Amino acid sequence: MSMLEIDKLSKVYKSGTFGGGMKPALRQVSFNIDQGEVVSLIGESGSGKSTLGKIILRLLSASGGRVLFDGTDILGLKPSQLHDYYRNVQGVFQDPFSSYNPLYKADRVFELVRQEYFGHLSQQQWDEKVQAALETVALNPADVINKFPHQLSGGQQQRLLVARALLLDVKLLIADEIISMLDASTRVDVLNMLVALKRKGLAVLFITHDLSLGNYISDRTVILRYGAVVEMGDTEKVFGHPQHPYTRHLLTAVPQLHRRWQAADAERNAADGLGAGGAKGSGAGMTGAQVSTFGADASSGGGQSQRYSKSGLHPRKAGPPPVPTGPGTLASASEGAPAWPPCWPTTLLPRSSSSNQATSWPSKSKASSK
Repeated sequence: MSMLEIDKLSKVYKSGTFGGGMKPALRQVSFNIDQGEVVSLIGESGSGKSTLGKIILRLLSASGGRVLFDGTDILGLKPSQLHDYYRNVQGVFQDPFSSYNPLYKADRVFELVRQEYFGHLSQQQWDEKVQAALETVALNPADVINKFPHQLSGGQQQRLLVARALLLDVKLLIADEIISMLDASTRVDVLNMLVALKRKGLAVLFITHDLSLGNYISDRTVILRYGAVVEMGDTEKVFGHPQHPYTRHLLTAVPQLHRRWQAADAERNAADGLGAGGAKGSGAGMTGAQVSTFGADASSGGGQSQRYSKSGLHPRKAGPPPVPTGPGTLASASEGAPAWPPCWPTTLLPRSSSSNQATSWPSKSKASSK
């Protein structure tokens, strides 16, 4: 059994002036994380990455699906039961500066943990525990204790927050864009720290939009678009031989020092699949990655292909593709499926048992209008 299992998780936000509209943010997302494993959740802005992380931390409610931690569905936990859950699962977020009260010293975040979980420890025992946590994240206690937030660098602040989580001996860390606001040299320090913690058995959900960072640190990669999983698998296979056209476009959009953007743009325009409706030329047999065409189809209604910006990330015609029906898709509402929220199927086809071939979804059938 996996430590964390996400099972057909969906989230729908109300939108509009009076909340009459609905905006799907997650569409039946499913994957798992094992002990001592780093899983990167990668996608462009607005793909639902942070929403997923906040649901795992019970900071947001879900519209459907399950989140199982050690076999227990945490979405059904009462507020009084979250105390024990947070002892095992903690989160570190993108902006370290907003996690501190500027009127208090930065190490006050440790004292709040002590009041909640370690009131029985003596001052000497507590000081030793804090020192051990700081040394784990490569911080000198003399450099950060009794300092105000403005006296610390962004990297020091972020590592303090990781040390706070480690005080609880957590099993799972939700790292939501934790290095996006740090400079390049500090990023490497934080990444190496996470790798060291992984070797000690810590599981990490590494949420990022930076593919190079995900490739550097993760064991497995999940590609998310429009709230749906479009590809997942071992990081080496996903990055080395991407099967889905959206994954390929993400990779070709990564800036390269030795190439000008015109050459990369020409390569993107020549990439197969985009504008062809589905995972054209999926290259089965190249990787063990799991592929779904839903949530990242480049075709719009009428079979006309979308145009892509030079970044290769954002289609100029906004909005997700229509809900697919037919064989291999979710049942229509008339067949007993709920009429709302509309979700793209993300249960991925199994890999062939006779080889290491990747299996992609069949061509998308004609979409029904809702």
